[in-house]
Amino acid sequence: MTMLNVVESADFLFLQRETGLTKGNLSAHLSKLEEAGYVVIEKTYKGKIPLTVCRLTEDGRKAYKNYRTQWRDLVSRRQDLHRSDSARCIVKAKREKIERARHDKKLEYGHSSA
Repeated sequence: MTMLNVVESADFLFLQRETGLTKGNLSAHLSKLEEAGYVVIEKTYKGKIPLTVCRLTEDGRKAYKNYRTQWRDLVSRRQDLHRSDSARCIVKAKREKIERARHDKKLEYGHSSA
């Protein structure tokens, strides 16, 4: 769907070459997308050569846009969690450093009074 989202239409062989999928695999994917109403598949001829042209439907474009939005949101939430975890780690490390410094000072004072 990504490839079809950026073009008006694409022929089967172009999609196969660009995706690296086998003919059977690509055909199966396109059939499922067609059944879902996301892709229209037109079989014609260019001269005497069979030509299969695929294009996204309006529902397909909406579904793809929704998919991309969900992925962006997921990535954004993961980044926020990572930042939050990083911030917690920094705070924890600073607290540990302060505690070590306090502990070292106590030891230092303990040794000087003995």
